[in-house]
Amino acid sequence: MTSDPTLHPVGEAPSAATTASIEKRASRRIAFEEAVLPPLVALVLAAVVGDVLILSFGQSPSAVYRLLLDGTWGNAYGFGQVLYKATTLTFTGLAVGLSLRAGLFNIGAESQLAAGGFAAAMVGVLLPAGIPALLCLPLYLLAAGFGGGVVGAIPGVLKARFGAHEVIVTIMLNFIVLALLNYLVSAKFHVPDTLHTPELASGALPRLSDFLEPFHGSAANLTILLAIATAIAVGWYLFRTRRGFELRAVGMQPAAAEYAGVSVAGVTWRALAASGAIAGLGGLNYVLGYKHYYEEGFATGAGFLGIAVALVGRGHPIGIVVAALLFATLSQGGLAVNALVPKQMVDVLQAVVILAVATSVPEVRRLLRGARAGASRG
Repeated sequence: MTSDPTLHPVGEAPSAATTASIEKRASRRIAFEEAVLPPLVALVLAAVVGDVLILSFGQSPSAVYRLLLDGTWGNAYGFGQVLYKATTLTFTGLAVGLSLRAGLFNIGAESQLAAGGFAAAMVGVLLPAGIPALLCLPLYLLAAGFGGGVVGAIPGVLKARFGAHEVIVTIMLNFIVLALLNYLVSAKFHVPDTLHTPELASGALPRLSDFLEPFHGSAANLTILLAIATAIAVGWYLFRTRRGFELRAVGMQPAAAEYAGVSVAGVTWRALAASGAIAGLGGLNYVLGYKHYYEEGFATGAGFLGIAVALVGRGHPIGIVVAALLFATLSQGGLAVNALVPKQMVDVLQAVVILAVATSVPEVRRLLRGARAGASRG
């Protein structure tokens, strides 16, 4: 029988290794509680408000939720649509989440997403026909990342050099960039009698239905693997690299970070450029995996909903992926429940989720810390 290393004879002080092990496990438990319990409480609150909304339309909450789940996770087509929408939201959520970690608020994911998709579409038009997707993919990644990164770097440089507020600049850039892209498509690069560019000559990614027949008809495609890889890369960058530590330090306390030798201006423009590049990669979900061309208005709403995804996911890559699935489920589920309640009710429910997270998460964490402090004093 092996002995428990955390136990020690009565009257004998625990060793330093044992104390460190106990403290490590306690810190993990505290981190788990603060990461899991507050969002769960927020979702419960959102569900209660959702019940009241459904009852106000004279419907049964259980019937509406059952229909929502049947129309999303309950069938292959609906689930495929959830995965497709969650893929784009994962990119825009990660983009906003990265900037939030640096203490910046990127409101420009909408235009960055569109710029990335347009740049990838232009590369696809110029490529010779017949090149395998794996050989084209690096070019598409560079183009989409560059397109979104340039749009993100502009407010970053203005913020770092002149102190311009990134919220104002990114909002204004949304209008400028989207209008410019619409002009280029309608005046220069569109297929006659359409508002989209020519189809990609090479390198389109296959849909999931090409491998799994039940997904037939859904837009889900292999870009979802790129979204997962991006989430892993962002998590590694933030929590395992020196640059990521500097970014988080600037976000938490810029004056202290600068005193420690971190270039706040450098972190600022790099964070917004990287944020834009990540949002730009999201354009591949539509251009490379779904329609195979850039179309005016394809990014409508995805950039702004990415802000909600980042906030609900608390800026952590894992939380952002989960939040993207949640909002994608609500978005697709709105179409499924339209027979019982107006689709706009789901839009209201999304807002309720955001408000519940914003208000209840800090309060639940405060109560948890108060309870632990009381237990330690007792």
